Amino acid sequence: MTSYSNFGVVGGGAWGTALAQLLAADGAPVRLWAREEDVVVSINSEHRNPLFLPGAALSPSLTATTDLAAMAGLDALLVVVPVPFLRAVLGDLPPGDAPLIFCSKGMEADSFAFPIDMAQDLAPGRSHAVLSGPTFAHEVAAGLPTAITLAAADAALATSLAQALARPHFRPYVSTDVIGAEIGGAVKNILAIACGIVDGAGLGLNARAALISRGFAEMTRFGLARGAQAETLGGLAGLGDLVLTCTSSNSRNFALGQGLGRGEEAATLMADRRTVAEGAFSAPVVAAAARADGIDMPITDTVARLVAGEVRVADAIHALLSRPLRSEGR
Repeated sequence: MTSYSNFGVVGGGAWGTALAQLLAADGAPVRLWAREEDVVVSINSEHRNPLFLPGAALSPSLTATTDLAAMAGLDALLVVVPVPFLRAVLGDLPPGDAPLIFCSKGMEADSFAFPIDMAQDLAPGRSHAVLSGPTFAHEVAAGLPTAITLAAADAALATSLAQALARPHFRPYVSTDVIGAEIGGAVKNILAIACGIVDGAGLGLNARAALISRGFAEMTRFGLARGAQAETLGGLAGLGDLVLTCTSSNSRNFALGQGLGRGEEAATLMADRRTVAEGAFSAPVVAAAARADGIDMPITDTVARLVAGEVRVADAIHALLSRPLRSEGR
């Protein structure tokens, strides 16, 4: 079984920084690539990332760079780049055979590709895995208890990477269901926006519970149709992550939904570069993929229309509640 000890993290946002801190907390050297020069300077000189992860003290063994070529020669790379920008970054990675562990959530527009699909096109000589589950970045960086799914088609690879990433407070569960892990992560962000809208519009806890339940039904329909395993969708990468992000304003997607529910404009809410709500990018893509496959996802479709400014919140809620009655299993 291969051993991995020298990690790099590609992406200096909140989640990338938290993962880098997780790996560097015991003094191990970790290299992080960030696009933003100010982020790199702050990490290297102050051991902080005030732009994306304020309040977190970072290990001196964590160093940052804006040069992707500096990520060569490492044992494995955790890729934490938002999906809309992922293809460009993958194309610029230095050559190598280090496994890529994808930690971003979503589907690419037009191609309907997930991160691993893009990697198979742009980095065919590398092994691939997905890390996904109920994780707030600031809690992981602070060393609070966390459980997560690590999925790879190669079970031995998944086990090796899980053992290398595991810490006393960070527990990866191994899976070979890459499709389920990717779909759970993509769809839960969309549903978190919907739950935030319910909260921001003052619709109550009954409505939020109903939305989580019916949203999980959408996730399950979409996942099973695409070859995911029900166990994965009902596990940490699906239901677990869904519950976390649908119940706290610490979720960027939930916070975006709260603003929409209060009547604020999506463009204004998404203008802050510190807060990338992945569900806003995923909603129209997943909705289009579902329509192409003949899968009924009314909540996802509604979020896509709200983010695009095509419908008012009150009208969207009325439309959902006016749908024909049906059995719960549909």
